[in-house]
Amino acid sequence: MTGALDAWSEFHVAMLGATAALAGLVIVAASVNIEKIILAKALTARLAAAIAGLVLAILTSGIALIPALAPLWFGVLVLVTTAGAAGFQVHAALALRHDPGLGSTVPRAALGFLPLIAYTAAGILLLAGLPVGLMFAAAGSLLALVVAIVISWIALVEVLR
Repeated sequence: MTGALDAWSEFHVAMLGATAALAGLVIVAASVNIEKIILAKALTARLAAAIAGLVLAILTSGIALIPALAPLWFGVLVLVTTAGAAGFQVHAALALRHDPGLGSTVPRAALGFLPLIAYTAAGILLLAGLPVGLMFAAAGSLLALVVAIVISWIALVEVLR
């Protein structure tokens, strides 16, 4: 199955570049209104979780590019890095409980968990020796991009209200 990971190298190179660029843009965009952002604890926590999701995608793609890395070890490292990012998302979900914003907490918090679910499934499937885990890792990367864009947009709109 080592060749299966090698077959994804172009995807991971593209994701690494795109995700790193987006992470930089999100940080710069947030820094423009940082005084207003830090006043809203839930907003700050959600942005931190979105950036952590992007860092997770960066790390996952970078790890996938390590030469001769066995898919089993890729699965282990995906699970370890996902656990780190999950801490940020759990904190954001808890912060949302105390946010007087519109809407239910569950849908607002659920969005950030989508990439984490995909990455967790990827790690478990790769540990089980199933190459389909690589598809779930790819889905996690793509979901991390989408989630970060949506949460960043929400944060910037909320700050300007």
